[in-house]
Amino acid sequence: MNSLKNSFILLIILGFYVLSCAPTANTDGKNTTEAHFENPVLGGDYPDPSVVRDGEDFYLTHSSFDYYPGLLVWHSTDLIHWTRISHALKEYVGSVWAPDLIKHNNKFYIYFPAGGTNWVVTADSPAGPWSSPHDLKLSGFIDPGHVVDENGQRYLYLSKGYVVKLADDGLSTVGEPVLNYAGWKFPKEWSTECFCLESPKSTVKDGFYHIIVAEGGTAGPATSHMVVAGRAKSPYGPFENSPYNPIIHTEDRSERWWSQGHGTLVDDVDGNWWMMYHGYEKGFHTLGRQSLLLPIEWTEDDWFRVPEGVKSYDKLPNPSGKPSEDGSGLSDDFDKNKLGLQWQFFKDFDTSRIAFENGEIILQTKGENFEESSPLLVNVSDQKYEVIVEFTIDEDVTAGLCLYYNEKGNMRITVNKDRFTVYNRQSAKIRETNNLGDQGFLRILNDGQEVSFYFSANGTDWTRVERTIEASGFNHNVFGEFLSLRAGLFAYGGGEVRFDNFTYRKL
Repeated sequence: MNSLKNSFILLIILGFYVLSCAPTANTDGKNTTEAHFENPVLGGDYPDPSVVRDGEDFYLTHSSFDYYPGLLVWHSTDLIHWTRISHALKEYVGSVWAPDLIKHNNKFYIYFPAGGTNWVVTADSPAGPWSSPHDLKLSGFIDPGHVVDENGQRYLYLSKGYVVKLADDGLSTVGEPVLNYAGWKFPKEWSTECFCLESPKSTVKDGFYHIIVAEGGTAGPATSHMVVAGRAKSPYGPFENSPYNPIIHTEDRSERWWSQGHGTLVDDVDGNWWMMYHGYEKGFHTLGRQSLLLPIEWTEDDWFRVPEGVKSYDKLPNPSGKPSEDGSGLSDDFDKNKLGLQWQFFKDFDTSRIAFENGEIILQTKGENFEESSPLLVNVSDQKYEVIVEFTIDEDVTAGLCLYYNEKGNMRITVNKDRFTVYNRQSAKIRETNNLGDQGFLRILNDGQEVSFYFSANGTDWTRVERTIEASGFNHNVFGEFLSLRAGLFAYGGGEVRFDNFTYRKL
């Protein structure tokens, strides 16, 4: 009797499960399953996101620091699935911080700080071509945010709560910056890095000029960063702070996303509103500040807020209905005979160093040691992954595969005619004799920040080179607050190396 009763209960449970997974009917009669997405929408180091809508299309860019070509531009139709379409900056002007991508009078502009001043590039399409960078000759401020008043006058909001007029063409400033916003004074008891009013962005709606800023410091305690908002009837203020401040904030270090801040508002064609912003994943600062997305609602008295109870770590409704996918797109077989948009050099973007032949990339050496090599890098996006590449080296070349923060902070496996060597920073950990000759395969496995190194004659049978390196110590507290771990290729000495079939695989 008990077994019959248990079977009946099991059938009821299964029935409810089937019903819960069944497609729901749209009003047009088509069946669909309810779709959700989870943050991040751009995994990996894509901080300070700035997004603009143009009709049904969204375009996004973000800080690119010392990686060139810079100002990577992405395209999406739903704010969740993103595709790289161009680089807006190919001339080195310094480390590129928080940009603002906007459209004005059928032209696209990206305003950004770098090298102690502020710059702008322009294009007729986000896919480019983009202009050479134009120096606004505006020093002492960072993170410019574009705003237009009801008369068509253009301005830039600036860090520290300042605003400055722009000329009609947007390529120069008019007059001196003036203070317009003092920010929101968060409680002194909160654990933060600094006050640091920065990254002002603008949304003009229903007669109000909304200013959205970051406060609290971008890479300090887990609870430091936040999104703060105010509104006024003029770009010059006076601004009234939102009663819902902070709009987004990590309240406790037990949460998955730390240092959440730096938000940009955007609406979609259906009238829904969203905020793109960034945060560190708890325990994985090595992935940098990842781009996150939350829905936004407007109150009856014209303030905006995250809906009550909605958190960045929730499964959230997906407006597109398309399932989330692993679309990092970092692998490259080099068959297209051009450098993919996932690649960036460190500081020195020199296209004369690369060529393509027979489906391989030919990389000319740079410098006499790894510090001088300016590696070619991709922005990794997962907690566990492997990278593999096939190599063919010249007689005097040292080449290899690396995980890279900068010249001083890195780990790598090198190959030359004599040996394979694993390095942690500049220290050689162990060497193995090269019995493969001038051709073979290299592999790096990052298993939750425990990194190991391999070589192979055929890409199938691997020899492991000890030691394993623990990578979480390579963080912003040691090497600078804006660094993240990237995977890449390098070559130094004399001559060239041929690389083929670069593979990035999430584990």
